[in-house]
Amino acid sequence: MRGLPATLPTLPLELTVLYNSLLFTMGAPDTAMEGEEGIRQGLLRVLEACGACGQDLSTEELWQKVLQEVTVAELQAPLHRLGALQAAWWLSAGRLGSTTGLLRLLSNAEDLGKAHWSKGENELLSLLKAWRVPAEEDSLPLVQSTRDLKEILCTSAAFLQGLQEFEAGNFPTALSLLREAAGGFCSKKVLAQIYTCLGCCTQRMGKPQTALQHLKRALQVDFQCLPALFHAAAVYHELGDTDAELQALALLYEALEKTPPGAASSSPYFLIRTELLVHTPVLASLLRHHHPSEVKYLLAQRCLQDGRVADAVEHYLDFLALLQEGLQQQVPLDGSSALPRIPEVFLEAASALEQAGRYQDAITVCEEVISRTTGLIPRVLKVEERLEQPECPSPQAGLAGGLLAQKKESLCCLAWRAAGYLHEGWVWGKLGESKEAVTQFSRCLRELLRVQLYGPGVEPTENLLPEVEVLQKIRLLALIGRGVQFLELGRHKEGLLDFQYGLQVSPGDPAAASYLVQALWNLDRKQEAAAQWQKLSQRPPKEDGQQEGERRPVPLYLVSCLKQAVFPHKDDLARTIQDYLGSTNQDPSR
Repeated sequence: MRGLPATLPTLPLELTVLYNSLLFTMGAPDTAMEGEEGIRQGLLRVLEACGACGQDLSTEELWQKVLQEVTVAELQAPLHRLGALQAAWWLSAGRLGSTTGLLRLLSNAEDLGKAHWSKGENELLSLLKAWRVPAEEDSLPLVQSTRDLKEILCTSAAFLQGLQEFEAGNFPTALSLLREAAGGFCSKKVLAQIYTCLGCCTQRMGKPQTALQHLKRALQVDFQCLPALFHAAAVYHELGDTDAELQALALLYEALEKTPPGAASSSPYFLIRTELLVHTPVLASLLRHHHPSEVKYLLAQRCLQDGRVADAVEHYLDFLALLQEGLQQQVPLDGSSALPRIPEVFLEAASALEQAGRYQDAITVCEEVISRTTGLIPRVLKVEERLEQPECPSPQAGLAGGLLAQKKESLCCLAWRAAGYLHEGWVWGKLGESKEAVTQFSRCLRELLRVQLYGPGVEPTENLLPEVEVLQKIRLLALIGRGVQFLELGRHKEGLLDFQYGLQVSPGDPAAASYLVQALWNLDRKQEAAAQWQKLSQRPPKEDGQQEGERRPVPLYLVSCLKQAVFPHKDDLARTIQDYLGSTNQDPSR
């Protein structure tokens, strides 16, 4: 009807045609601006028919002028329909303030008087519920009724605001709004998403059992809502129920491997639906699709952490096979992914193979890591122990940040390469090849000599960069490992030196201190051994291998090395030292 003068008798039909056409526009991609302009033109036609003008007004001002000045009864229903569409557009864009203002205009004084929302209640939802939608005319068919659209707006407004409160950390408010959305009008797919968000919200509130109920409800509503299964595994992990966690991850992997069936649809189907209006980053994060490779890695990792070595080996080998097939290119390797860096996965696999007694396979995997990192590390790497990013951004700061990132990457590569030699050393030791084990431990220590640390006079174990702290732990484990093999070869003096160096790296380390006592005893330096043992006994008990001042957990690929470094004969050595001390007290000449 463009080009024709606007007249009051034809405006109801014109606005109804516009409403129906915009409903189709709403469901099409990249048409928000087109729909916004369509509503604006409709409002201008109304003002034109009433002899007014509003070309220079914003859309919000245009709505205010139309709803306050146009009182023609025949136009009320078409205008409310158009208002519902405008509210949908603004909700989709996250413009809650504009939507609330529009609803105030659409709700007359009588409706507002009946709303009676208190300060703690949600104004937008109260306005939507109090909004009296004019009766539809039978002579003007509608693609989607205003009453149905109002219900969808209520659900979408509650869902959207619940997500915003969740992102802001206001979990009780988010919980209330999400529950409101769950009782609204939406498809099964959206309802399952709402229950998933409810599960995540209650988990953050410290209510894991309630979270599981919501997540199970999500899967009952829509079994294709796989993010609910992923979050359920996380809740089981939090509860320490490893069996249930692994079962959930296995089901998730199986479901992801299969071709997904058709998506659950709403019944009846509407052009404007909640899923079109609610699409925020936090929702995308909570409902993120996980690649099968990620889930397979989580299965391997959790089995290894729980000591289920055989299962861990199976999952790690499956994961490595997926990598060889090139499927890792589909896995997001950003902060949202469950995967660590690929060399770390290889080292974890080597650790699992070593613990399963598959020593040659473990060596093969370590050699893969070592060969892939050749040439990635400079001959000398100078690193400040507490190097930090400058607070004020500047060109020089950007350059310094780039250099820091490059150094950190080199440190990571060095840690992986050294850890490969470290694992090989322990494997050859288990095979009884002490000389070859010494060679591999020495290669590990030689790699670590590339790093030159400098700093403002700080202790070497205080406030280290995470990458440097890992390197220090690898150095300690390599020194203990080589020292143990020296003892096996009867080279006690060389073993003693390694344990002393280990205590310089990590003062007070129980494993290094215990082996030091053993080496002194083997060298017949019994008084020194007894004195060192007494110092060790006076220290407060702590986990073997834990470094003084250490606050970060060691990488998973180093855990098996930590366990092997624990001194195995502590009770026997203690009895021997105590017998010696008892005899010297009786005979001071000894």
